[in-house]
Amino acid sequence: MKGDAPACAVHTPATLGEALAFLAAHPDWRPLAGGTDLMVPFAAGRLPDFNFLNLDPLHELRGIELTNEHLTLGALTTYSEIRWHEGIRAAFPNLVQSAWVTGAAAIQNRGTIGGNLVNASPAADTPPSLLAYGAEVELRSTAGSRWVDYDAFHLGYKQTALASGELLTRIRVKRPVPGAFHFYRKVGTRKAQAIAKVCLAGYGRAENGRVAEFRAAFGAVAPVPKRALAAEALVLGRSAAEVDPDAVRAALAEDITPIDDIRSSAKYRRFVSERLFASMLKDFFAHLG
Repeated sequence: MKGDAPACAVHTPATLGEALAFLAAHPDWRPLAGGTDLMVPFAAGRLPDFNFLNLDPLHELRGIELTNEHLTLGALTTYSEIRWHEGIRAAFPNLVQSAWVTGAAAIQNRGTIGGNLVNASPAADTPPSLLAYGAEVELRSTAGSRWVDYDAFHLGYKQTALASGELLTRIRVKRPVPGAFHFYRKVGTRKAQAIAKVCLAGYGRAENGRVAEFRAAFGAVAPVPKRALAAEALVLGRSAAEVDPDAVRAALAEDITPIDDIRSSAKYRRFVSERLFASMLKDFFAHLG
């Protein structure tokens, strides 16, 4: 390990209020939850932070609440807790699938959904599913709390809407209507324990033969996890016969900006994105009958 553990300082607050007060006074301290994302650059000697605010003991940031209207997740909810929650498995299959393909069992037991969002990796597995479900996040500081649409949370590569002194404390998602369409696919080097080359999540429903709600979100093909807004617009409000596949493909080219990196090429990512989207649309309209 190249990280210098003895040089680190860790403060462990007893309550969320104490954590927020400490962060307001020490805005340069890095919040630490599961630590699964932070320990990778730390071990490589690439993490500039040496002062950590340990959130792990805070029960206020834990818990899963599922009502007839919403699913609310505490920021410290782990992937394993999402995977094995019967209510989430029944109502939010995209979220369960994205938690299932995130790392190995040890990562899923330790890693947190809030940490995953704040880490702001464009290749993270859970953000596309939350975007497809239309999630919102609660950001809290000593000045109060505010709810932000999740599709407005990521501002740029590794940049978020968190202001100085704020913590992401909860994630809230409307409960899908019965019979809605859910889609999640991840393409990686391996079937497990691989960072995504491309991932796509979709959610939709129809009324009277026309698409009444449709959201699709990608990971690993832009600087941020990203809704395919231009392509969505060519599906929403239409029947299956009215959707032009060529126009959707052209619109998708406006939505994504893949790059060449060590995991894949931009050409491959664009090709896979088009195929995944076409497959999702086919499944969607077949689901609608």
